[in-house]
Amino acid sequence: MSDRWVLNASPLIVMGKIGQIDLFAAIAHEIVVPSAVAEEIKAGPENDAARLALESGKFHIIQPPDPTSELIAWDLGAGETSVISFALNNPGWTAILDDDAARKCASSFGVPVKGSLAIVILAKRRGLIPAVKQILLAMQSVSLHLDEKLIRQVLDAVGEE
Repeated sequence: MSDRWVLNASPLIVMGKIGQIDLFAAIAHEIVVPSAVAEEIKAGPENDAARLALESGKFHIIQPPDPTSELIAWDLGAGETSVISFALNNPGWTAILDDDAARKCASSFGVPVKGSLAIVILAKRRGLIPAVKQILLAMQSVSLHLDEKLIRQVLDAVGEE
């Protein structure tokens, strides 16, 4: 998968809430945020870390192409639709999505997908974070749904107990 990422709101918001928003830039060579995603985030709390990062210009905001009718038929939110549409029309880009329906949609079109957990695993493997467990617990604390089985699988994947 490429290190050219188009980000959806959830991964940005979650990483912002746990103080790890800089992991995106530390891992990916190029990052874009569709305008629909930026609008969704900017409608949130004024002190939200993801909103502050967008407003400071930390991420490049783009206007993706209009989605195809096949993509619209999935009935996803505007942000997810714009992320997938951009990645679909720009081969070599990976959609960064947490929403299960959006991930399935992207995969059905052959769009490479990563989520917040994959970002954390990559960060650990590249030596950007010392441990994964505390980050997973922090993600849980900000309402990212992670069950104990999934946490165990991630910890096993990175060799943590």
